[in-house]
Amino acid sequence: MTDANPALAISPESLQEVLAAALGDKATRFVVRLGEVTVIVSPENYLAAMQILRDAPGCRFEQLIDLCGVDYSEYRDGLWEGARFAAVTHLLSVSLNQRVRVKVFCADDDMPMVASVTPLWSSANWFEREAFDLFGIVFEGHEDLRRILTDYGFIGHPFRKDFPLSGHVEMKYDADMKRVVYQPVSIEPRVVTPRIIREDNYGGLH
Repeated sequence: MTDANPALAISPESLQEVLAAALGDKATRFVVRLGEVTVIVSPENYLAAMQILRDAPGCRFEQLIDLCGVDYSEYRDGLWEGARFAAVTHLLSVSLNQRVRVKVFCADDDMPMVASVTPLWSSANWFEREAFDLFGIVFEGHEDLRRILTDYGFIGHPFRKDFPLSGHVEMKYDADMKRVVYQPVSIEPRVVTPRIIREDNYGGLH
């Protein structure tokens, strides 16, 4: 028996049924919107669910194409009552021509942590380091979890909603000491109000 034609992707609704059957109670919720399927899993089932998505016959998501962190602290104008941090992963099945988004919320807002999926997809390595660096999400089991975008002496996680736009410290070259030094940031906080263009054809715009 041969596989179905990989050029013909199944509908999002049919994919949801396949994923629901494969994941069982390891999935807490499914969302189908804009032709895309999102599956939400709990942190304790995250790694097992990801293994199923990679290996199950109707899933076969061989590639992890993206992983990022999300801070929900100001979501819906502060009315969000769920967990603050989540990790969102996009998986691709080349053989079956289908995609899925997986979302897992961290159980603890003060110490956000989920399992690393680097044992399943090596491409998660730098993505998880980025989410750790920018959001402070710890990926348990990652063999080299360290900052990847910010400087070695950077304080805090700059993509968190409560991180100041100007940061906490600034660095400059000190000619007397002949080295780069860190000092408290000297930029005064300010609110930037964007200019609203109300003139027709302003600057040649239509």
